Amino acid sequence: MSTVTRANLVEHLYSRVGLSRHDSSMILESLLGAISNRLEAGESVKLSGFGTFSVRQKGERIGRNPKTGVEVPILPRAVLVFRPSQLLRDRMNGSETVATEASSHDR
Repeated sequence: MSTVTRANLVEHLYSRVGLSRHDSSMILESLLGAISNRLEAGESVKLSGFGTFSVRQKGERIGRNPKTGVEVPILPRAVLVFRPSQLLRDRMNGSETVATEASSHDR
């Protein structure tokens, strides 16, 4: 399994949309910047059909050094959380066709 990089995404935009690589890179950077700015401001970012990114505050707690067993405080911090949409979960589990077939019968 490989990792998707910014370069992969730029290349995908370039080949699918037909923009220059530079323009594709600018669009991707702009999108990622907008998402990052919203998350830094504590807002959630919902991408319909994909999922929701949100920031959650974790309180202080006591942790333990696994090597020594000594207790250490873990300071409060913000963590990024991603919740995939039901559509993405279905696609990941191979049930996309079931949802598509059911919706086409309803028409």
